[in-house]
Amino acid sequence: MTSIVIPAHNEARVIGRLLDSLLADPAEDDTDIVVVCNGCTDDTAAVAAARGPRVRVVEIPVPSKHAALRAGDDHARGFPRVYVDADVVITGAGVRALAEPLADGTSGVLATAPARHVPLDGCAWRVRAYYRVWQRLPAVREGLFGRGVIALSEAGHARIAALPPLMADDLAASLAFAPGERRVLDTARVVVHPPRTWPDLIRRRVRAAVSTAQVEQHRAPGEASARTGRADLIALLRRDPKLLPALVVFAGAAVVARRRAGKAVRAGDFGTWLRDESSRQGSSPGGRRNLSSSSRQN
Repeated sequence: MTSIVIPAHNEARVIGRLLDSLLADPAEDDTDIVVVCNGCTDDTAAVAAARGPRVRVVEIPVPSKHAALRAGDDHARGFPRVYVDADVVITGAGVRALAEPLADGTSGVLATAPARHVPLDGCAWRVRAYYRVWQRLPAVREGLFGRGVIALSEAGHARIAALPPLMADDLAASLAFAPGERRVLDTARVVVHPPRTWPDLIRRRVRAAVSTAQVEQHRAPGEASARTGRADLIALLRRDPKLLPALVVFAGAAVVARRRAGKAVRAGDFGTWLRDESSRQGSSPGGRRNLSSSSRQN
């Protein structure tokens, strides 16, 4: 049985669209779906429970994604196990495609992730420019991170179970597997809603810079990294000179984010979760608007 674990902290506005997408295919009635509401102060649990008996809702008092993942593991019933962020959208067919290479244990693949679709309609022009570059970066195309969905075999789960609680749990998971052990599948697609405004993009990039620094503190010198280097940007520009304006925007966002992240890194603050709200503007039936930023421990 494939288990889907969905950690959710104050996601009442968006979790319905994910669950409706997962439940739209009746052929997969035996899929195990566990929503772990962690430290919620909105209607996340009620919105999830309203989707019926195929969704099991677990509530924990602590606003912690790491604790939610652990609680989800305690309640999940099988493998492969698919971890899905509450603010993305993937179909039941997509989940089955991710699970297929992991099911028999003979392919050597321990972790899979879907192809990423980032809808940029309605985003500020600088946000669109940023993502024109970001989506072309080799590490972004090949890594499992930044998709909101990672599927693991039982052996793959054992590999990452010992990882420390990190903000960038998807980045740490991606780096835990060699290229031959992980696979991004074009047969599955996830919709990742980007920030719509420049300030929200910067908030997300600050969080990414802080969390990447935290991951690197737990890795030995010389181990694989997902950082973007100057050579990566130069290579993109040589292949497509028309990207120059977008590259300037991308570099500017990176500089601002790293400067703002420096204070948190120096202070060892790897717990404050800077959440952009503009990517959650789509409402979920039964949801309640909550625009407060989240400080969540991971």
